[in-house]
Amino acid sequence: MPSIGVKLYSVFFKLMLKHRLQNRLQGLENDAVDAGGTFGVTSRPEEETAAAANPSFTDGVATKDIHIDPLTSLSIRIFLPDTCLYFPDAKTRSRIGIFNPGSDRNQAPVRRHSDGSSKDEFVSSSNEGIVGNRASKIDNGFRRSSNGGSIDYRGYNPVGNNCRRLPVMLQIHGGGFVSGSNDSSSNDFFCRRIAKLCDVIVVAVGYRLAPENKYPAAFEDGLKVLYWLAKQANLAECSKSLGRVGRGDLRRSEGNGHVANAFGASMVEPWLAAHGDPSRCVLLGVSCGGNIADYMTRKAVEAGKLLDPVKVVAQVLVYPFFIGSVPTHSEIKLANSYFYDKAMCMLSWKLFLSEDDFSLDHPAANPLSSDRQGPPLKQMPPTLTVVAEHDWMRDRAIAYSEELRKVNVDAPVLEYKDAVHEFATLDMLLKTPQAQACAEDIAIWVKKHISLRGHEFSY
Repeated sequence: MPSIGVKLYSVFFKLMLKHRLQNRLQGLENDAVDAGGTFGVTSRPEEETAAAANPSFTDGVATKDIHIDPLTSLSIRIFLPDTCLYFPDAKTRSRIGIFNPGSDRNQAPVRRHSDGSSKDEFVSSSNEGIVGNRASKIDNGFRRSSNGGSIDYRGYNPVGNNCRRLPVMLQIHGGGFVSGSNDSSSNDFFCRRIAKLCDVIVVAVGYRLAPENKYPAAFEDGLKVLYWLAKQANLAECSKSLGRVGRGDLRRSEGNGHVANAFGASMVEPWLAAHGDPSRCVLLGVSCGGNIADYMTRKAVEAGKLLDPVKVVAQVLVYPFFIGSVPTHSEIKLANSYFYDKAMCMLSWKLFLSEDDFSLDHPAANPLSSDRQGPPLKQMPPTLTVVAEHDWMRDRAIAYSEELRKVNVDAPVLEYKDAVHEFATLDMLLKTPQAQACAEDIAIWVKKHISLRGHEFSY
């Protein structure tokens, strides 16, 4: 059974959540038109604490926020682990002279070039992290402001061609479609943990929330990020083919530089361009984010080569927000479970789906609905499902995994004893042994499918 502290916290959590959901539902009934318009909102600052982005490698992960759609509030937060700067293998790290074990991390390591010369490539300190290149011919950490002056930039800026490429993981947060955000303190902590354990670049999706924007806004936002990632990869490849390696090269090239700039090279996201490998893309959805991730995966399978070079190689559904009109055993036995019980979830679905579309067998709610569109299940990529013992939605997620296994899809289920819904991502439970074990188990399974050297990791 969950601890006394978890039980008490669950009582207060449910009271507060019920009050918020009922107020939103009542406000929606009183308003004839959505107040949010199409732009929408991606967070509710009055309900949760936001973690500020930090583009230096504090705690081993650098972060930045990007607003990627001018017509909506859709945004992303990128989590870049410092392993993108060196190879995790100790021998390789020692050979290239970066972060040699036993050396002082406050000293500027030296990279040896083939001609025998050496140049400072990175500088690291315990407070600032890796802040870029000190060589004068490469970006000195300054950015030009609108008034012509320069601004001292303390964040990481990729330089040169010796950048290690990492798989990209798109993470979609939970919150019942009506709350949560990609920059909340709890989601920030979870994404940092996943980025370091899985050795991937995590792109956390800040989709539009209900009831300001109902279905299919959140699902469309997730798909937009997937296509944005493909566009970024193509722009980066175009920039490379036009000879744009660094800012110095672009200035020296009077012909190709202008073409690259006019084509949109300035729009390339530097972290993803230097370190991202979109051919190894994993989708990870938490709670209702699992529903969005599953939709994105189906659309990616449908798109096929139209999404090149992005290839979704696996998806992870962490206690997905699945439901259906015919109740399962857990939906009956655990209807009044901890944190998100069945009554709360019903309110969330009423806020997310329009009155005309409301149905517990809606394709967004039930992955095995007869109205489900998209490719057959046998074409789905490997799917890991994480469930909690005391989660009333557990059986529905397990049933979906079983259907995938019937058509020979690699679809294991991890069930955690004495765990509750949101046990791996809720602020109070993030530092529990269960949450840490869950993240480590996800990393083991994900690495099996993103490894460049085959399935060297066994699960």
